[in-house]
Amino acid sequence: MKIAILGYGRQGISSYNYWKENNQIEIRDQFNIANPSNNVVVKTGENYLNDLDQFDLLIRSPKLYPLDIVKSNQSDILNKVTSNTNEFFRVCPTKNIIGVTGTKGKGTTSTLIARMLEKSGKRVHLGGNIGIPPLDLLNNDIKEDDYVVLELANFQLIDLKYSPHISVCLMVVAEHLDWHKSLEDYINSKKQLFKYQTTDDIAIYFNDNELSKEIVDAGQAQKIPYFKSPGAIIENEIIKIDNQNICHIKDLKLPGKHNLENVCAAITVVWQITKDIDAIKSTLLSFSSLPHRIELIRHYKDIDFYNDSFASVSDATIAAVEAINHKKVLIVGGYDRMLPLNNFVTKIVENKDTIEKILLIGQSANRVASELEKSSYYDFTILESKRMTEIVNYAINIAKPGQAIVLSPGFPSFDMFKDFEERGLIFKETVESL
Repeated sequence: MKIAILGYGRQGISSYNYWKENNQIEIRDQFNIANPSNNVVVKTGENYLNDLDQFDLLIRSPKLYPLDIVKSNQSDILNKVTSNTNEFFRVCPTKNIIGVTGTKGKGTTSTLIARMLEKSGKRVHLGGNIGIPPLDLLNNDIKEDDYVVLELANFQLIDLKYSPHISVCLMVVAEHLDWHKSLEDYINSKKQLFKYQTTDDIAIYFNDNELSKEIVDAGQAQKIPYFKSPGAIIENEIIKIDNQNICHIKDLKLPGKHNLENVCAAITVVWQITKDIDAIKSTLLSFSSLPHRIELIRHYKDIDFYNDSFASVSDATIAAVEAINHKKVLIVGGYDRMLPLNNFVTKIVENKDTIEKILLIGQSANRVASELEKSSYYDFTILESKRMTEIVNYAINIAKPGQAIVLSPGFPSFDMFKDFEERGLIFKETVESL
């Protein structure tokens, strides 16, 4: 079979390794890449999507918008397109697949689900957008009785042709509108996770989010809310499900109200499988946070340093502001996708007593400053520097003992860094070298 792999990032490499045997492979990418083999043709540059009609199969990498493939090819070219995620669903040996989507919280919720199931003695495979491409999970010899937990972003979902047995929709707000054609397009991508579910399947959703409710209605599955019975709820600061007490919220290591939502989502999922209170509670009492998600990285000179580089939308920054109780110097900014800032500004003003100063960095700095000024909020400084050492040192000169310095950008990293991981790692390295 003649196959073109479109995009050669992490999932493109995974797809190459999966299809390379007994197929004629060509790799296409907008940017220059290393050729994995002398037997493979590599074509790069701005015209990398031209002349794709010659191939029998096209493997779309997540960041490639499907309709961009049509522009330089025949209108029916999408019939030849699949993805790493679609192929995994097609060949996966187990039907015990749990898919988790939403705007924020996917990684934390997916990890909680996997660890709760493992505590109950299940063999679990965790991957997707969280780090391990779906097809690479097959290398772990998945068995029929195993469980697979996939964190799935809109990029993987937009052309998904399968739905898992249990699908989860967390809080959804507008995001990635520089990639999608509209908010409706973004919402429709999430709906794909639920579209092919039958009445034998389960759809779990966030009861307090209207978009989450709309998204799960795309399929025919049994619908179970969380933050509302019969899913997990919080009553008198006790996390409960099915009239069973799990634990008190003060015993959780995960900070913030948004993580209470993630915890309730994970409990609701696992309750459909094990109802193992001990395993659920044990996981919750030991789990703190994933890297780059409100991650306490150091206490230095009586100042706490938090790495929340994963926060690429302003709602995530507000979640960090509300989760970290003591007064803070907040580092905000990055690549500007021109999303509305109304809610961000409103919440900053509401929480102004907990903020010592906002340091605005990156491409978005001037627009954020302008929006803050309109609300008569002036406790900010625009930093022109792109050097993390200079940004951190500036923050240290402002922060007082007992306060925190928090990198929670609220914007993507692309104007200054390769991705949120690089941004977070450089911040951590800078802080650890103090």
